[in-house]
Amino acid sequence: MATQRPTIAILGADGVPEPANLDEISELATIRPCTAQTLPAALTGADVLLVWDFFSRALKDNWGPATADLRWVHVCAAGVDSLLFDDLRRSDIVVTNAAGVFDRPIAEFVLASILARDKQLHISKRFQEQRTWQHRETARTEGSSALVIGTGGIGRATARLLKAVGIRVTGAGRTARSDDPDFGTVVPTDDLAEHVGGFDTVVAIAPLTPQTERMINAAVLSAMRSDAHLINVGRGQLVDEPALIDALRSGDIGAASLDVFTDEPLDPSSPLWAMENVAISPHMSGDVVGWRDVLAEQFLTNLRRYLDASVPPAEVLGNVVDKDRGYVAGATRTGGDSRL
Repeated sequence: MATQRPTIAILGADGVPEPANLDEISELATIRPCTAQTLPAALTGADVLLVWDFFSRALKDNWGPATADLRWVHVCAAGVDSLLFDDLRRSDIVVTNAAGVFDRPIAEFVLASILARDKQLHISKRFQEQRTWQHRETARTEGSSALVIGTGGIGRATARLLKAVGIRVTGAGRTARSDDPDFGTVVPTDDLAEHVGGFDTVVAIAPLTPQTERMINAAVLSAMRSDAHLINVGRGQLVDEPALIDALRSGDIGAASLDVFTDEPLDPSSPLWAMENVAISPHMSGDVVGWRDVLAEQFLTNLRRYLDASVPPAEVLGNVVDKDRGYVAGATRTGGDSRL
């Protein structure tokens, strides 16, 4: 059962705007804004940790007596790979995430990446800069095929949007099935190399777990079509980056649109920057105007549930993460604004 007025440590970062609804949160709880450097003092006696700086690993670095009173940690990201560690997994602390907020924006980004390549928008921009009038024929998007690796909320939103423009979509997930409501057919991710060769586009959206790390390896890349387009909007570590560079150089695959990388920011010396068949964006696929406001409202919704409950947090909060699997599995999703 929640305390009458909980104390919330809000972990931010220098230069990152604080939640816009701090006044509303402070009406319900005592808040302690902090950074990684001041987190130990803010955690002492705190019931709740709001990880606003969602790539921070500061909780792991400060695990110990200061976290004795923690009951709930909310991270403002869909992926929780930066947050989870063994001590947290073994604890009774409930972890929730921002599942639902980024589904539609990332789906739109994936569709934009497909259309940009099919319609040669990057090449047109290059010709424009050269003041060159060069007529070309472009690929038809309708009727093409896509394998979406990851069948959670973001993957499903992506499948629905791609199908709406006539793309034939198949999913790849932990369990194979033939009657999925969004994908129809889902093939097992353990057998990616056996399936990727049948698709024009391969989209990586799976959460980063020990099972999915470098799942798109040299064997999978070599099994893809030579004109295939790889899109990664999940985590950089889903892809064996050196193997991808080799595949792009050799022509084993046609192109890649990469929003995430093994190390971020991407090093200026990376050969990916100079490749004409690569489109690079700085981990922004889900960041639409107003996204931080939606994250803040999502947390406030969960905080009200936490305060109103007479049962343990795991039984009432939305987006409860399965700490062993590393993602929300079958829980109520609190996506905030339905437009997202």
